[in-house]
Amino acid sequence: MLKKPLHDEYPAYYENYIGLVPDGELTDILNTQIQDMITLFSSVDETQANYRYAENKWTLKEVIGHIADTERIMSYRLLRIARGDQTPLSGYDDEQYVREASIHSRSLSDLLEELVAVRYSTVSLIKGLNENTWPRKGIANNGEITVRALANIIAGHELHHVKIIKEKYLKR
Repeated sequence: MLKKPLHDEYPAYYENYIGLVPDGELTDILNTQIQDMITLFSSVDETQANYRYAENKWTLKEVIGHIADTERIMSYRLLRIARGDQTPLSGYDDEQYVREASIHSRSLSDLLEELVAVRYSTVSLIKGLNENTWPRKGIANNGEITVRALANIIAGHELHHVKIIKEKYLKR
């Protein structure tokens, strides 16, 4: 079982995500999350998927695209740091990524299929790491971060958005 990262393993702004991750085997948590997402969206239609709960908020489809993009970026950071790459990694503008993704031209099922593929890729990457890799540190978005923290951020970021989805999008 991978223990949770210590507070000195990541910038403080990730605490919200890491704090949401339950104790347990991280790959099991990640696999359960994707099955829960499939179940959560099994009864959502395209009209609901294009719903935004307030002006200037993302649609449900945009949230799904954002989760997939962020997971890709965090997994890329995880890979680079896990492999010993000490090159500082840049941040990214999530609003720009959503704007440029052409999400509205895609179906909900297509976006979910992409999210599932991204998650399975992430799980495969994490399963291939050895225990000596987890505490490795690198720089991402101007902050020092460990491989262990990045893996937990991936899980916590998804949990953060699922909470918002349940509260703001599907509770109508």
